[in-house]
Amino acid sequence: MPKPDYYHEKQISSSGFKLIAGIDEVGRGTLAGPVVAGVIIIDINDNVEQTLIKLGVNDSKALTAKKRTDLYKQLIDISTDYSTGWASPKEIDKIGINPAIELSIIRAIKNLKIEPDHLLIDALKLDNLKYKQTSIIKGDTKSLLIASASIVAKVERDKYMENLSTKYDKYEFKNNKGYGTKKHIAAIKAYGKSEYHRKSFKIKGLDY
Repeated sequence: MPKPDYYHEKQISSSGFKLIAGIDEVGRGTLAGPVVAGVIIIDINDNVEQTLIKLGVNDSKALTAKKRTDLYKQLIDISTDYSTGWASPKEIDKIGINPAIELSIIRAIKNLKIEPDHLLIDALKLDNLKYKQTSIIKGDTKSLLIASASIVAKVERDKYMENLSTKYDKYEFKNNKGYGTKKHIAAIKAYGKSEYHRKSFKIKGLDY
Protein backbone atom coordinates (compact mmCIF):
# COMPACT_ATOMS: atom_id res chain seq x y z
CA MET A 1 0.00 0.00 0.00
CA PRO A 2 1.37 3.47 -0.90
CA LYS A 3 2.71 5.50 2.03
CA PRO A 4 2.33 9.27 2.50
CA ASP A 5 4.94 11.51 0.92
CA TYR A 6 5.55 15.17 0.07
CA TYR A 7 3.94 15.12 -3.40
CA HIS A 8 1.13 17.53 -2.49
CA GLU A 9 3.37 19.59 -0.25
CA LYS A 10 5.87 20.10 -3.09
CA GLN A 11 3.10 21.07 -5.51
CA ILE A 12 1.91 23.74 -3.10
CA SER A 13 5.45 24.88 -2.28
CA SER A 14 6.27 25.27 -5.99
CA SER A 15 3.48 27.87 -6.17
CA GLY A 16 5.34 30.04 -3.68
CA PHE A 17 3.86 28.91 -0.37
CA LYS A 18 6.47 28.17 2.30
CA LEU A 19 4.67 27.79 5.62
CA ILE A 20 2.32 24.92 4.85
CA ALA A 21 0.30 23.57 7.77
CA GLY A 22 -0.95 19.99 7.75
CA ILE A 23 -4.27 19.55 9.56
CA ASP A 24 -6.26 16.52 10.70
CA GLU A 25 -8.80 15.74 13.39
CA VAL A 26 -9.51 12.76 15.63
CA GLY A 27 -12.54 11.82 17.69
CA ARG A 28 -15.27 12.42 15.13
CA GLY A 29 -17.08 9.16 15.78
CA THR A 30 -16.58 8.65 19.50
CA LEU A 31 -19.39 8.52 22.06
CA ALA A 32 -17.38 10.43 24.66
CA GLY A 33 -14.65 13.01 24.85
CA PRO A 34 -13.66 15.98 22.71
CA VAL A 35 -12.87 16.23 19.04
CA VAL A 36 -9.25 17.34 18.61
CA ALA A 37 -7.59 18.93 15.60
CA GLY A 38 -3.85 18.73 15.12
CA VAL A 39 -1.91 21.23 13.02
CA ILE A 40 1.79 21.09 12.20
CA ILE A 41 4.24 23.06 10.07
CA ILE A 42 7.37 21.25 8.86
CA ASP A 43 9.95 22.27 6.25
CA ILE A 44 9.24 21.09 2.71
CA ASN A 45 12.40 19.67 1.15
CA ASP A 46 13.77 16.32 0.03
CA ASN A 47 15.89 15.78 3.14
CA VAL A 48 12.98 16.32 5.54
CA GLU A 49 10.72 14.14 3.37
CA GLN A 50 13.19 11.28 3.56
CA THR A 51 13.57 11.78 7.31
CA LEU A 52 9.80 11.55 7.84
CA ILE A 53 9.54 8.49 5.62
CA LYS A 54 12.45 6.82 7.41
CA LEU A 55 10.84 7.54 10.78
CA GLY A 56 7.69 5.77 9.58
CA VAL A 57 5.24 8.68 9.60
CA ASN A 58 1.85 7.40 8.47
CA ASP A 59 -1.87 7.69 9.17
CA SER A 60 -2.13 7.53 12.97
CA LYS A 61 -4.72 4.74 12.74
CA ALA A 62 -2.15 2.53 11.02
CA LEU A 63 0.37 2.86 13.86
CA THR A 64 0.68 1.25 17.28
CA ALA A 65 0.22 3.42 20.36
CA LYS A 66 3.95 3.17 21.16
CA LYS A 67 4.94 4.12 17.61
CA ARG A 68 2.59 7.11 17.67
CA THR A 69 4.02 8.31 20.98
CA ASP A 70 7.60 7.97 19.72
CA LEU A 71 6.76 9.80 16.51
CA TYR A 72 4.91 12.53 18.39
CA LYS A 73 8.10 13.46 20.25
CA GLN A 74 10.19 13.33 17.08
CA LEU A 75 7.70 15.39 15.08
CA ILE A 76 7.66 18.12 17.71
CA ASP A 77 11.46 18.31 17.50
CA ILE A 78 11.39 18.48 13.69
CA SER A 79 8.49 20.89 13.36
CA THR A 80 8.66 24.63 12.79
CA ASP A 81 5.48 24.90 14.86
CA TYR A 82 2.57 22.73 15.96
CA SER A 83 -0.57 22.93 18.08
CA THR A 84 -3.92 21.35 18.80
CA GLY A 85 -7.43 22.72 19.07
CA TRP A 86 -10.28 21.14 21.01
CA ALA A 87 -14.07 21.16 20.99
CA SER A 88 -15.83 19.72 24.02
CA PRO A 89 -18.70 17.20 24.13
CA LYS A 90 -21.05 20.02 25.19
CA GLU A 91 -20.01 22.08 22.19
CA ILE A 92 -20.51 19.07 19.93
CA ASP A 93 -24.01 18.59 21.35
CA LYS A 94 -24.81 22.27 20.91
CA ILE A 95 -23.59 22.92 17.37
CA GLY A 96 -23.12 19.46 15.81
CA ILE A 97 -20.04 17.43 15.01
CA ASN A 98 -19.02 19.06 11.71
CA PRO A 99 -19.17 22.65 13.05
CA ALA A 100 -17.33 21.42 16.17
CA ILE A 101 -14.55 19.98 14.00
CA GLU A 102 -14.28 23.31 12.18
CA LEU A 103 -14.15 25.08 15.55
CA SER A 104 -11.35 22.80 16.75
CA ILE A 105 -9.36 23.50 13.57
CA ILE A 106 -9.80 27.26 13.95
CA ARG A 107 -8.61 27.02 17.55
CA ALA A 108 -5.62 24.91 16.54
CA ILE A 109 -4.55 27.47 13.94
CA LYS A 110 -4.97 30.31 16.44
CA ASN A 111 -2.78 28.40 18.91
CA LEU A 112 0.15 28.41 16.49
CA LYS A 113 2.98 30.83 17.20
CA ILE A 114 3.77 31.08 13.48
CA GLU A 115 1.04 31.92 10.96
CA PRO A 116 0.86 29.53 7.99
CA ASP A 117 0.31 30.72 4.44
CA HIS A 118 -1.42 27.54 3.20
CA LEU A 119 -3.50 24.81 4.84
CA LEU A 120 -3.34 21.17 3.78
CA ILE A 121 -6.43 19.54 5.27
CA ASP A 122 -7.75 15.99 5.40
CA ALA A 123 -11.07 15.90 3.48
CA LEU A 124 -12.42 19.26 4.66
CA LYS A 125 -12.54 22.73 3.13
CA LEU A 126 -13.28 25.58 5.50
CA ASP A 127 -15.03 28.47 3.78
CA ASN A 128 -14.72 30.87 6.71
CA LEU A 129 -10.93 30.95 6.86
CA LYS A 130 -8.74 33.52 5.11
CA TYR A 131 -6.01 31.02 4.29
CA LYS A 132 -5.40 29.31 0.97
CA GLN A 133 -6.37 25.67 1.33
CA THR A 134 -5.95 22.29 -0.29
CA SER A 135 -8.30 19.49 0.73
CA ILE A 136 -7.28 15.87 0.16
CA ILE A 137 -9.61 12.90 0.59
CA LYS A 138 -7.91 10.35 2.86
CA GLY A 139 -5.12 12.86 3.18
CA ASP A 140 -3.61 11.14 6.22
CA THR A 141 -2.64 8.23 3.93
CA LYS A 142 -1.22 10.49 1.18
CA SER A 143 0.36 13.56 2.78
CA LEU A 144 3.20 13.46 5.29
CA LEU A 145 2.06 16.76 6.81
CA ILE A 146 -1.52 15.57 7.29
CA ALA A 147 -0.31 12.22 8.65
CA SER A 148 1.93 14.11 11.09
CA ALA A 149 -1.01 16.25 12.20
CA SER A 150 -3.10 13.12 12.74
CA ILE A 151 -0.40 11.71 15.03
CA VAL A 152 -0.21 14.91 17.08
CA ALA A 153 -4.00 15.02 17.50
CA LYS A 154 -4.34 11.30 18.25
CA VAL A 155 -1.59 11.19 20.89
CA GLU A 156 -2.88 14.25 22.75
CA ARG A 157 -6.51 13.09 22.66
CA ASP A 158 -5.63 9.53 23.72
CA LYS A 159 -3.62 10.89 26.66
CA TYR A 160 -6.58 13.02 27.70
CA MET A 161 -8.94 10.03 27.58
CA GLU A 162 -6.50 7.88 29.55
CA ASN A 163 -6.32 10.55 32.26
CA LEU A 164 -10.11 10.82 32.23
CA SER A 165 -10.30 7.08 32.84
CA THR A 166 -8.87 7.56 36.35
CA LYS A 167 -12.00 9.54 37.23
CA TYR A 168 -14.46 7.37 35.30
CA ASP A 169 -12.82 3.96 35.37
CA LYS A 170 -16.13 2.13 34.87
CA TYR A 171 -16.25 3.33 31.26
CA GLU A 172 -12.68 2.12 30.55
CA PHE A 173 -11.79 5.24 28.55
CA LYS A 174 -8.13 4.23 28.76
CA ASN A 175 -8.94 1.25 26.53
CA ASN A 176 -11.72 2.52 24.25
CA LYS A 177 -10.75 6.24 24.08
CA GLY A 178 -14.47 7.02 23.97
CA TYR A 179 -15.32 4.83 20.99
CA GLY A 180 -18.43 2.68 21.06
CA THR A 181 -17.02 -0.72 21.95
CA LYS A 182 -19.33 -3.40 23.32
CA LYS A 183 -17.94 -2.98 26.84
CA HIS A 184 -18.28 0.80 26.65
CA ILE A 185 -21.89 0.63 25.48
CA ALA A 186 -22.64 -1.96 28.19
CA ALA A 187 -21.20 0.44 30.80
CA ILE A 188 -23.36 3.28 29.50
CA LYS A 189 -26.45 1.06 29.73
CA ALA A 190 -25.48 0.12 33.28
CA TYR A 191 -24.42 3.53 34.64
CA GLY A 192 -25.83 6.08 32.23
CA LYS A 193 -23.85 8.75 30.43
CA SER A 194 -21.24 10.86 32.18
CA GLU A 195 -20.72 14.59 31.69
CA TYR A 196 -18.06 13.69 29.11
CA HIS A 197 -20.43 11.71 26.90
CA ARG A 198 -22.01 13.25 23.84
CA LYS A 199 -25.71 13.33 24.54
CA SER A 200 -26.56 14.02 20.89
CA PHE A 201 -24.89 10.79 19.72
CA LYS A 202 -27.63 8.16 19.82
CA ILE A 203 -26.92 4.57 20.83
CA LYS A 204 -29.05 1.81 19.32
CA GLY A 205 -31.13 0.09 21.97
CA LEU A 206 -30.58 2.89 24.47
CA ASP A 207 -31.58 6.22 22.90
CA TYR A 208 -34.80 6.70 21.00
